[in-house]
Amino acid sequence: MSLPILKTCKMRNRAPKLFGLNAFCDPGCPINPTGAFRDNMRVFLQECAEIEDYNIDTMSVWCTLLVQENKGVVLPLYTIEEHVKFSKQPFCDHCRCSGWSHHYMSKRKYHMIIPHDREWNKPLGSDVLELQTHHLHGLIHCNGFGHLLCINGIEGGSKYLCGKEIMDLWDRICTNLHARKITVEDTSRKRSMDLRLLHGIAYGQPWFGRWGYKFSHGSFGVQPHHYQKAVEVLSSLVLDELVSGLPKTNKSADVKQIISSYRNLSETQLITLRDLLRFMLTLKSQTPAKTKIALAQAVLPAFSAPTTILSPKLSLQIRQPPTRGKPIKCRRFAALVATMDSRWPKRRLEFTAEVIVNALKENKESKSNKSGMTRQEVRDAARAHIGDTGLLDYVLKSMNNVIVGDYIVRRRIDPVNRVLEYTIHRVGEASPSPKKPAREKASVAPVLALATTTSGPDTYRDVSILYNQTILGRPESDILGLSVRVILDSKHLVKEWPFKDDENDQLLRFICHVLPTSSELDMELSRNLSPGDMIVLPLHASFGDLRVAAQHALRDTYCIMDRYVVTDIDSMENFVDAEVVFGAVESGSELWIRGSGIDIKTDLRYEGGPDNWTVRCSCGATDDDGERMVSCDICEAWQHTRCTGIEDTEAVPPLFVCQRCCASLMPPRVETISYFDNESSQNMLLPQPLEESWMALTY
Repeated sequence: MSLPILKTCKMRNRAPKLFGLNAFCDPGCPINPTGAFRDNMRVFLQECAEIEDYNIDTMSVWCTLLVQENKGVVLPLYTIEEHVKFSKQPFCDHCRCSGWSHHYMSKRKYHMIIPHDREWNKPLGSDVLELQTHHLHGLIHCNGFGHLLCINGIEGGSKYLCGKEIMDLWDRICTNLHARKITVEDTSRKRSMDLRLLHGIAYGQPWFGRWGYKFSHGSFGVQPHHYQKAVEVLSSLVLDELVSGLPKTNKSADVKQIISSYRNLSETQLITLRDLLRFMLTLKSQTPAKTKIALAQAVLPAFSAPTTILSPKLSLQIRQPPTRGKPIKCRRFAALVATMDSRWPKRRLEFTAEVIVNALKENKESKSNKSGMTRQEVRDAARAHIGDTGLLDYVLKSMNNVIVGDYIVRRRIDPVNRVLEYTIHRVGEASPSPKKPAREKASVAPVLALATTTSGPDTYRDVSILYNQTILGRPESDILGLSVRVILDSKHLVKEWPFKDDENDQLLRFICHVLPTSSELDMELSRNLSPGDMIVLPLHASFGDLRVAAQHALRDTYCIMDRYVVTDIDSMENFVDAEVVFGAVESGSELWIRGSGIDIKTDLRYEGGPDNWTVRCSCGATDDDGERMVSCDICEAWQHTRCTGIEDTEAVPPLFVCQRCCASLMPPRVETISYFDNESSQNMLLPQPLEESWMALTY
């Protein structure tokens, strides 16, 4: 695969640096940094990346080439250094929604990006930081706090990378470079199922939990104990009670059949919904053939057909169902285009399909046979008429068993060359439907149909049925429906790498906190104190070296500390500068630093921006959680539109007055009862019928 950095290296007559994807950033591969994140990132760029010969809006770009050993491809990991003083958007909305608005503004942000497959052989565009199609986009401030902004690989994001590989790589990078905290907003889905809900029930933690990400804070005032209680309520749901409570419908019959099938398949008893979902999600990792056979055998007892027909010969037919004679359904490309979510217009897609068909027709007529063309041959022939290669790739990916004009386009893997091949046939050339099988084979058809559809090798299809029929759709007046809502509102996760001293190296490590003066606190620095910064010193360092290192770290990290001067360290006033730190202060301690020179006049003080706002919502939220909000025109306090009864599809009214201000103007008409264990952990305002359900979930 041709990449810009490879071409650059060829022009400069030097060999590029290549690293294995699955081992990159393991300890010592290729670096083993020991400093703070801001210093480790510089080492990373120097040793593991090559600078590109272009910038993006004055931001420097580095590229690290990773080799996917199993598939033999080279993929780029880009690192973009953004200086906030020259940035169009210096403030961090992600910090604001993560509860980090009080963090001092970091001087630099590092964006680490793996673009989509189709972008690997192109330079990065000017809109690279806004795109949501990247396989990976992580942002880390130079103080070590960051955010995982985008990961596409959980659901068919790449033919070269899966979600687990991307997360493994990201986690190794953060660990190796000594990141401190990383947040992620978990909106990941698979087959239209929210993984935070599915994995929360099955494993007691979200999908990101396997890498150490935990509940940070919930939207709409959800607290940690609310989340834990909701998970317990749903995961402990007894299957027998679930089955007995289902209505008598066709969909309910499917659910009962699925539960019965997997219970027959499991070697252990499946009692609760967690047992069932965990077993199903584990089963999906088996090979499709084994899963198909096992499920076909598991559903046999559920049918009333006589067991005498199950001869050894018939059992063999169940294990290996015939597929050659099965008719293949075709669909007109125009109808397929109508369902596509494409950035290209419909007429452009149809024209591209016609160009591809004409190329296949010319190939077939020139050779006077029915042989097809490889994907690359079709692509090269069509490029004479279509210059947009992205459009060509998109249409080629969609063309299988589709009808364009009077022709059917099919694709297959050539068994000899193992390459993708396209062929066309006139509509009348399609093979006739196979004859009805013998009576003995027909008697087992319902079993095989069930094994390949309802409970086939695609286990996620069965999980999706259970998800939609037994978990979703419950009213919030029900304890289960309320639990579902609590888990879906718990999407803010965080992973923390605790600060600890390494006893195996000969270095001293400290966390330094800044103590603003009383005048600075009264004038501008009125928010919570920003987290401290790590400094690393050799064993022979003196107290003078400690002050200089702390001063340098603060100046290098924060915008308001450009001229900061460290005057003393709390509780260490009696030590002279020449005295050695080792033996006097324990490595791994937290130090409180005093000084002067904080620039309180700059707007670049806090990551959340210079504006102060008040969040006071009936759900108990006291800070911005990223959800849609509206401000009261009287008290100017912000609250969620959902909590005020404004639907997401509705526009915010031009004049809005909150319930508290309404109460001060006139007596309330409808009395509501609030349920919260204390004022700081209130969750929502609920009418009287929900009292028992909410109290059960809260306590």
